[in-house]
Amino acid sequence: MAVDEILLTKVLDVVRPNLEADGGDVQLVGVDEDGVVSLELTGACAGCPMSQMTLSMGIERVLKEHVPGVTAVRAV
Repeated sequence: MAVDEILLTKVLDVVRPNLEADGGDVQLVGVDEDGVVSLELTGACAGCPMSQMTLSMGIERVLKEHVPGVTAVRAV
């Protein structure tokens, strides 16, 4: 199943204020044919030791729940 990148972007826009509150942000790099979403954490999130937890327990969970076809999220 192909991932709807417009919906993906809208869901990321909902998550983004939480990251911005801590001085960070997230940018969509792309989605592969297996539904793996590549994201770049920027600002304070780029060097944060909790960034992997933010990706897996936060962003990945929300994307899988709200965007059909998303199978995983990885940082680039």
